[in-house]
Amino acid sequence: MTASLEQLRRCHFAVDLGAARTRVYVKGAGLVIDQPSTAAVNTRTGALIAVGEFAEKMTGRTPAYIRVVRPVTGGTVVDIEMAQRMLRQLLGDKLRRTLRRRPRLRAAACVPHDADPLARRAAIETLVGLGARRVELVDTLIAAAVGCGLPVERPEATMIMVCGAAATQVAVLSLGAIVTAERIPVGGEAVDHAIVQHLRHQHELMLPSQSVRPLQLALHGNGLTPQGPASTEIHGRDVATGLARSVHVDTAAVRRAIQTPLTAVLDGIGRVLRECPPDLVADLVDRGIMMVGGSALLPGLDQMLRQATGMPVHIAERPELCAVQGLGEMLEGKIAPMVLDPLRA
Repeated sequence: MTASLEQLRRCHFAVDLGAARTRVYVKGAGLVIDQPSTAAVNTRTGALIAVGEFAEKMTGRTPAYIRVVRPVTGGTVVDIEMAQRMLRQLLGDKLRRTLRRRPRLRAAACVPHDADPLARRAAIETLVGLGARRVELVDTLIAAAVGCGLPVERPEATMIMVCGAAATQVAVLSLGAIVTAERIPVGGEAVDHAIVQHLRHQHELMLPSQSVRPLQLALHGNGLTPQGPASTEIHGRDVATGLARSVHVDTAAVRRAIQTPLTAVLDGIGRVLRECPPDLVADLVDRGIMMVGGSALLPGLDQMLRQATGMPVHIAERPELCAVQGLGEMLEGKIAPMVLDPLRA
């Protein structure tokens, strides 16, 4: 971690390309971009129509010749050219000119823990297309742990859970490195899909593409626990007739529907703890799990994890920004490497 910190201090900007949102941190200026990772393209001409929030609002509401795409899936760039075009549009001409004035422009980017060489290469190529001469890659788990203030450089166990849109990453950190980690291909989108399938099969109702998150917010308060609201009204389209229809949904049935993806997350946490050395597991009894990422805000998820693991569960102050904040602190030189004093005779 020491060598990478020295290299990160030379970087001029950092990018967190997530499946749900893209965030850009510029050294000396802070967080300058926080927009959905979405672009709208005219399929007839290939022109880029909109990016970010405006493109997100167009999802499911466009004519046939306009296609809304997501160039990033699960923290991995799947369409390099579209990702570059989206980032250029989000940065704007003024900020791009400012960055290009820097001699030997350097950039940093987050990558998932188990990213393969192709995924790492795609992240590098995306930022090279923006003018970066050198790109440093940082594990998302390390960046998020730094961003939420965990003492990752100490010889003490800290457990972090990054709840993303497409995947959930769980790791135990010590001495600035990952001891054990697990990537579970279940995230906020899997919970959305489970709710959509439940409403389709049980109520013959199809939801608009942007109505799943409001349904999750309807489980506010205690959320996934039985103390939540008894029912909520949902508007959608009837599967058989195609007409608009409203139904009252039993939230207890919704909680049961999303237990399957959440059980996979619990299994991943169990595998990480089984592979972790006993001394570090003993540290986690008091410190517990720190949850970061946008899906960490799913109401009641922390209570469910607390009941299942028996450990304290904490949610970061701004969980969705922890990864990019961690990158920013590394760029600004706020993280000092741990120096071991040699033993003296």
